[in-house]
Amino acid sequence: MSNAKERKHAKKMRNQPTNVTLFSGFAANRGVKHHSGGGKPAPTQKQDSRSGSFQQQETKGTHHALPDPHASGQSSSKVTFRKKGGWKAGPESTSQEIPKYITASTFAQARAAEISAMLRAVTQKSSNSMVFQTLPRHMRRRAMSHNVRRLPRRLREMAQKEAEKAAHQKKEPSRRKCHKARRCHRNRALEFSRRQQKNLWLETHLWHAKRFHMVKKWGYCLGERPTLKSHRACYRAMTNHCLLQDLSYYCCLEVKGQEDEILKALSQMCSTETGLTFAAAHCLSGKRQGSLVLCRANKCPRETLGPVTFLWKARRSPGDLAESRQLWIWLHPTLKQEVLEEIKAVCRCPAAACCPDPLLVPPQEASQTEAPGKKRKRADDGDQAKPFKMVFGDRTRAPQEPRSWASPSTGLVVSDLTMEMNRFRLIGPLSHSVLTEALRAAAVHTEGGDTEKSPHHWWTEACRNSESISLHHRQGSLFELLGGVTSPAELPAGTLLGLTVGDPRVNLPQKRSKALPNPETCRDKEGVRQLLLEGVPAECAHSFVWDQAIRKSVTETKISDQDLNRMRSELLVPGSQLVLGPQESKIPVLLIQQPGKVTGEDRRGWGSGWDVLLPKGWGMAFWIPFIYRGARVGGLKEGLVHCQYKRSPSIPGDFPDCPAGILFAEEQAKNLLEKYKRRPPAKRPNYVKLGTLSPFHCPWVQLTQEWESGVLAQDESSGAPSPDSEERTTGGGERPLAATPEDILPLSVRELGEPGDAMDVECLGQAGREPVQAQAAAAAAGGGLCVVRERKLLKQLSTWCGPSSGGSRTSRRAPARGQQDLTREACLSILGPLPRALVWVSLALLHKGSPEPHTMICVPAQEDLLCLSRDGRYQGPQERKHSDPFKSRLLKQKQREKLAKRQGLRSAVPKGPAGEGPTPAHEGVTRGLWSGPLPPVASHCSRPLLGFVTQGDFSMAVGCGEALGFVSLTGLLDMLSRQGAGERGLVLLRPPASLQYRFGRLAIEV
Repeated sequence: MSNAKERKHAKKMRNQPTNVTLFSGFAANRGVKHHSGGGKPAPTQKQDSRSGSFQQQETKGTHHALPDPHASGQSSSKVTFRKKGGWKAGPESTSQEIPKYITASTFAQARAAEISAMLRAVTQKSSNSMVFQTLPRHMRRRAMSHNVRRLPRRLREMAQKEAEKAAHQKKEPSRRKCHKARRCHRNRALEFSRRQQKNLWLETHLWHAKRFHMVKKWGYCLGERPTLKSHRACYRAMTNHCLLQDLSYYCCLEVKGQEDEILKALSQMCSTETGLTFAAAHCLSGKRQGSLVLCRANKCPRETLGPVTFLWKARRSPGDLAESRQLWIWLHPTLKQEVLEEIKAVCRCPAAACCPDPLLVPPQEASQTEAPGKKRKRADDGDQAKPFKMVFGDRTRAPQEPRSWASPSTGLVVSDLTMEMNRFRLIGPLSHSVLTEALRAAAVHTEGGDTEKSPHHWWTEACRNSESISLHHRQGSLFELLGGVTSPAELPAGTLLGLTVGDPRVNLPQKRSKALPNPETCRDKEGVRQLLLEGVPAECAHSFVWDQAIRKSVTETKISDQDLNRMRSELLVPGSQLVLGPQESKIPVLLIQQPGKVTGEDRRGWGSGWDVLLPKGWGMAFWIPFIYRGARVGGLKEGLVHCQYKRSPSIPGDFPDCPAGILFAEEQAKNLLEKYKRRPPAKRPNYVKLGTLSPFHCPWVQLTQEWESGVLAQDESSGAPSPDSEERTTGGGERPLAATPEDILPLSVRELGEPGDAMDVECLGQAGREPVQAQAAAAAAGGGLCVVRERKLLKQLSTWCGPSSGGSRTSRRAPARGQQDLTREACLSILGPLPRALVWVSLALLHKGSPEPHTMICVPAQEDLLCLSRDGRYQGPQERKHSDPFKSRLLKQKQREKLAKRQGLRSAVPKGPAGEGPTPAHEGVTRGLWSGPLPPVASHCSRPLLGFVTQGDFSMAVGCGEALGFVSLTGLLDMLSRQGAGERGLVLLRPPASLQYRFGRLAIEV
């Protein structure tokens, strides 16, 4: 018998009473030798002696023992056999003797003692396990630990006693909490406030954090893209239904004062040549939203600050010119500091009008002044803990900085309203259907007691005014007319509609559904037609959201979700409509129409929608109802796709002439470089061999300077005839050859030769790599880099880029009246004031291919155009493979070190880039990237470089690859003047990690 079985038997016998002795087969037959073939053991004297010992033990343990013969016979009545699987009981022995008589009382007492011992052993547990843990594993259920009815009937009574006993026991609390308890802060609001010290959260942050990939940008924690694969679904939502975005991180600057003073100050920062200004009639009346690009005072079009949108508060009395006006300027957070400082300068607001409240800290946090490195312990104040106020502010300025500045001379007041309002954007043709189903105009309540004690006293006062009630009914009727509109693009661009709505949580449906237009609900066809033609009247654009006191009151008197759910639970009919009456919250909102795609001729109005402005604190109360009406939520990535399909520049990446765009390009280049270095050299492209000098940033300053110097040098060296003297036609006769790349630029590939032969790599390494910010600073200081935004000039360039004939996709409009032909004099008149300018262009690939950011836009050679004219499916030329001078340098240095090691002269050989200790000359060398100052980028490859792509991907809207980017104005005019009338606008695109050029058509949309 093994020791394991003995221990198992001892465990079974440890709870047996002392007056009961159970027979053990292995104990009685230990050491018994069996016959080889028989199943009966040979009786021996040893067995008898063991039987006697058992008899003696039983005699000692029992008060009234039976006679010895009977006891001996009873103890030896069973024999055991060793079989497979353990010791088994065998047949009864033939020598068993049955006792002739027993004493009833003595026998009953002995049996009673055994029964009581057995019951006590059954009722008492032999371990610390619970009742449900004694069951076999296949019968256990998780709910048994807290639900007694999940146990078998025979164990429920014992489990109930254990539960009652455990409820009265006072268990010592564990010092170490579970993982969930450690994550759950005692004061969750305080913990969330602490985690927002560096990056501020929006009101919808917790909802986004569970469903989106979050990124930390611009001082905020924002949702970049959904965790689900929803790229196509978001595009379908923008095209067919509704896409929802949270733009509450956008900043708002407010200017108050007389209208003349405001226009006089801000007119210095904009120009009428680029479009509408702050003085536009429709915008000044308060019925439309305007957009423009701000520059520094009196320096337009150079020194750009960035694009903004603005809103004027509608006049209550149109004839009152002395009324103080209010202007809101909405802009991206990366542009705020530069724009705010410039507005304060032009408005002459040096003094702070009011300072912000200091950040209030709860008392338990203020009292904790332990030394750093020790764990902080919070005292449990219980119900005596005083509530505290959290002041979040925003991350675009320091907390101690003022929020408002006043000018004593002009009377203007500039305020910073960042994070004072929520801004949601709904994109899609059915966004107005989502709005009309989710929002309801507020009910009018004129009855009431004390107005000051009412939680919505501002609304009660407004309802007592007949003019306000009439205006509210007109706004509600116009809002209902939106249900009869097919798409928001049918309304005038930038239409404003003010409205006061009830609590949208009250009308929340039980299940999520998709809002669809219902023409039967809107029977006023004439009203819809008038709305589409004239837009919303100026007086209907008024909203109480302009009043700061009302916004604060609406935020503070909001009914919490807990109270609202409690009211729902108290309804007599569950699921019925909750009617709050006068206690229902009234929220002022402002609806702003977004026009969508407004340039070009195809897909006009795509991506249109509505923006909703509402007071802070009501973000989630409006967010959830919009989602329950079928709106799909998008992040920053979906916003970039929206801009790309609209063919409009994104902020701030597509503004290389403003400080925010320069910083964005530098940060992007740094991130891409780190990602490139994380991969081994064998698993990443060698951009030096591919002829890509700047794969991670776009050297705009160097590119424009080379094109300017190249064209000027060409004009000085050779008196070339006018571009219009050699007019080329597309059909019939022999076509004159176009200029080769060597004729376009004097700094040609032939003159430079191979990069490794013409330049000293060691000198380049010692010079170090010129950072992007230094180039941008030089451009901003005196380089004169700017982007062409004059509408008249853009229309002229758009006409020149279009071919004179072609299919429906490549056809362009006929030249308008007053536009010039493409002549040398016209080009010189354009390049005079703008020698180093960039032009925003859109590109469409003729064949397969998907462009990506930093793709090079090049000028095709004459042989490329000839091949394309002969074969319409010609994909494009290929760039020759360049040599890598840095790699050869590294290999030579490596060979020298190996030779030095063999000769034992390691100390005499200086450490190079291939050794363990790089010298300062090669400290910044990365294999596969060009080190040091860049050579001429325009003529480095076989096809002259014209510009770069900033946005590019396969477009699901047109079914081919599309890209957006910038090209040099000088290079564009030079290319157009040398191309034939039917070939104008054809360019070559080459990704940074490829040698293949692909044809594309360039267009300028105005």
